Amino acid sequence: MTALAGRPVRLLWRSDRGQVRSWVPQLFARYSDGTALLADCPSHPEAGGQRAVKAAEAVSEAFAQIGWSYRRLAPLDDVAAANLKWLAGYRHPRNQGRTGLMAAVLGAFAQPRPLIEGAEAAGDPIEVLPVVFHALWLGQLTTPLQSPLHERVFIGPGSSSRSGERGGIR
Repeated sequence: MTALAGRPVRLLWRSDRGQVRSWVPQLFARYSDGTALLADCPSHPEAGGQRAVKAAEAVSEAFAQIGWSYRRLAPLDDVAAANLKWLAGYRHPRNQGRTGLMAAVLGAFAQPRPLIEGAEAAGDPIEVLPVVFHALWLGQLTTPLQSPLHERVFIGPGSSSRSGERGGIR
């Protein structure tokens, strides 16, 4: 993937009865080969009702004509959604902590270990935990999001902590 955008385009078409319809897919991803994926991420399977079903058909057909694809993604389960909502609260750069603290946090989790053990190894957990959650949001650290976050959950290095790139959850 080379690019990602939210709500990038509005598709307009006429229904079989001549009514003007429109739909705005939630996500756009551009791949390195020039193709693209547009996707919707509903909060629950029935979100948008029949209108969403008809829109999915129209959007799929329109984008297939230009070599792109469209998918209506399965909603996240409740635990993963709650974890992402929690971590999103720590996405702001102010949560990277004082100078040197992020490096200490990444070092503490160089090998997977329980959250509380790594936080205590990096310093005072009250100061350290927001930095850990920020690093999880950025993908500098990783943990299975399908299980509830708690003090004993295992956290380890993420892909961006090794490469120096920004990445992670967006």
